[in-house]
Amino acid sequence: MAVWALGINHTTAPLDLRGRFAFAVDQIEPTLAGLRDALGQRIARHPEAAIISTCNRTEIYCAGEQHALEHTLDWMAQSGGVSSSLLRSHTYTLEDGGVARHAFRVASGLDSMVLGEPQILGQMKDAVRAAETAGALGTTLNQLFQRSFAVAKEVRTSTEIGAHSISMAAAAVRLAGQLFEDLGQVRVLFVGAGEMIELAATHFAAKNPKSMAIANRTLERGEKLASRFGAEVMQLAELPERLHEFDAIVSCTASTLPIIGLGAVERALKRRRHRPMFMVDLAVPRDIEIEVKDLQDVYLYTVDDLSTVVQTGQANRQAAVARAEAIIDAGVQSFLHWIDQRGSVPLIQQLNTQADEWRAAELARARKLLAKGEDVDAVLEALSRGITQKMLHGAMAELHAADHAHREETARSIQRMFLRNKR
Repeated sequence: MAVWALGINHTTAPLDLRGRFAFAVDQIEPTLAGLRDALGQRIARHPEAAIISTCNRTEIYCAGEQHALEHTLDWMAQSGGVSSSLLRSHTYTLEDGGVARHAFRVASGLDSMVLGEPQILGQMKDAVRAAETAGALGTTLNQLFQRSFAVAKEVRTSTEIGAHSISMAAAAVRLAGQLFEDLGQVRVLFVGAGEMIELAATHFAAKNPKSMAIANRTLERGEKLASRFGAEVMQLAELPERLHEFDAIVSCTASTLPIIGLGAVERALKRRRHRPMFMVDLAVPRDIEIEVKDLQDVYLYTVDDLSTVVQTGQANRQAAVARAEAIIDAGVQSFLHWIDQRGSVPLIQQLNTQADEWRAAELARARKLLAKGEDVDAVLEALSRGITQKMLHGAMAELHAADHAHREETARSIQRMFLRNKR
């Protein structure tokens, strides 16, 4: 599914030009109908569409099977009575992840003339209701805007947290970026599930690390936080045996004694063949034994260490913006993941249809046998065997047909699909 948007606002276009594209509430429904009809003549199907129109901006959001930015810009220029070339010089255009990031920033008040103003959120909600009334809002744009509102709510409720806490989390990510060339290849472990870990996880998630895991004494609380970031969850008791799997560890619990000891880290380094480990201890008192800092391949930072990295005297407003951008980046990654998963829906539907056909065929065969007076246990055995054979036939055929070069890859795929609980 393709998502695109274009618009003009107070930073890109003068007031007079913006006035040409201001749509009153009662104009939105017929305007959306005209836009979708025009685009429907250029692309396969009528796209989803929504229009946000305020005194400071007019933006068009669309979703369809293929991008149609140029056609959308041409329609907008015609509707405002200006040339496409003139409008293009004052327009910003966005696709996919760029659309989500922009929508989230707008909803959060980060793209407004007055930073953080709340009115734009209400105006966006009005625009979504208008699009729904017009029948122009589909699943994709509905997800985009609902996520925009959720991100905006999180920004407005979370960015009042003290600037010191926010800066600590941001500093941890900056230090990790200095050690690792590409944070996208880093495996991150968060120990704890409190406010500080949530902040740190938000900042790290914005860098899209290779994987994230959360270890917590209470599994339920860990699972709740992990679900927000698509992270794995584990219990604290698993730490000694799994510490070597992670490149970066951020810890902040309420424990009165260290929970990560020198011996555990030494064993982890040995199993890692002395590849470096980045560790941040945000707990007071310490979560990580201080002696760990003396190990050659460990880069351990405490709260005091981070305080020297953080710029002092930073305005709360600037810290709030940094925190908001981190929340937005994490939201963008989540939306793109949802879009990607949507591509699997047709295949899932086909699999369900095929499975239903197999089930129906075996049930019909079983009923015939029962009607003939066959033994019930024998019929049930045949029923289960028939379904199993049908389900495994394709995998077995692929495994036998694969040549030597592809057999190992085929075997791994089959293991992932059918032996998930045996690994």
